[in-house]
Amino acid sequence: MSVGEARLNELLAAVDQEPVDDEQRARFELYVSLLLRWNARMNLTSVRDEEGIVSRHIIESIVVARNLPAGIATLLDFGSGAGLPGIPIALCRPEIAVMLAESQGKKAAFLREAVRVLDLKIRVHGGRAEALAEKFDCVTLRAVDRMGEAVRSGARLVQEHGCLALMTTLADEAGLKVAAGAGFEWIDPALLPGGRGRILALGFRRHSQTD
Repeated sequence: MSVGEARLNELLAAVDQEPVDDEQRARFELYVSLLLRWNARMNLTSVRDEEGIVSRHIIESIVVARNLPAGIATLLDFGSGAGLPGIPIALCRPEIAVMLAESQGKKAAFLREAVRVLDLKIRVHGGRAEALAEKFDCVTLRAVDRMGEAVRSGARLVQEHGCLALMTTLADEAGLKVAAGAGFEWIDPALLPGGRGRILALGFRRHSQTD
């Protein structure tokens, strides 16, 4: 089965999500094809088949994109890896200026190629996100090494009244909220498709963080 044969929309319908349009579906198909080719040479994601990538990673990232609040102008995908969720967010929410931050050179090279092939007007920072001087309306984190430390660093890059968007699990939620610091107000998490206790935790910065 392929994304181009409407599998993506079938999977979205199965989790009560609206379909993507034909242009978005074509670009997701191109992205998945690129992921599969590069994943054969390097470890972008542990899920290596098309069905698994679409059903587990792409669907989840689309749901995240749709659950981000309105009014976000800038977004940092911290430790972007294979571009998840940053690239799907850019495809679903073109009004958001997305930056993908990835310190591993080969993965950063993949991100640059994906941005070029998909003709996305987003930036790739090939270095540590912690080194960035600018702040963002939203910072996303998903499956980053040493997640607690990454959340602590990512929280510092959220501007006032911006949000921290954590793709995590119910089991890890409390610890990551502590890592983010006291400057965030959290709303009830949104359950993500696929089970395994996956959630999107959204915290909004209400005042400058001093800790």
